[in-house]
Amino acid sequence: MASYNRIILVGNLTRDPQLSYTAQNTAVCKFGVATNRQWKDREGQTREEVCFVDCTLFGRGGEVFNQYMSKGKPALIEGRLSLNQWTTPEGDKRSKHEVIVENFQFLGGGRGGEGGRSEAAGSTANAGGARGSGYDEPPPPTDNDIPF
Repeated sequence: MASYNRIILVGNLTRDPQLSYTAQNTAVCKFGVATNRQWKDREGQTREEVCFVDCTLFGRGGEVFNQYMSKGKPALIEGRLSLNQWTTPEGDKRSKHEVIVENFQFLGGGRGGEGGRSEAAGSTANAGGARGSGYDEPPPPTDNDIPF
């Protein structure tokens, strides 16, 4: 049977991104995102549920994300779920899901109200990083630039 592991989140950062580097000099950016959903219960009261998600972004995309994002800023995150498992020094087994970010888009305020877009490498093997970050793109053509 085929499987599919894809997640898309839109939310606000819960903390400033933390940038570090592996021994092979690959950037690793870790951050948290909070998403929420609202609904009305049986009594008609508006209810809200918040979900906190840890995310990891590798390569040049991680450096770009760290440079422009901070706690509270909104972002669209696309990637895959990964399960981390470890044993504590006391011998207890622990596990945690996280999102390995493959694409992201800045949302909200930013440069002149425009969101920038970046796609990031999904693994340390391809740390090529951000493509089309939206910050170096030329402005759209004006009527004077069109030859007809």
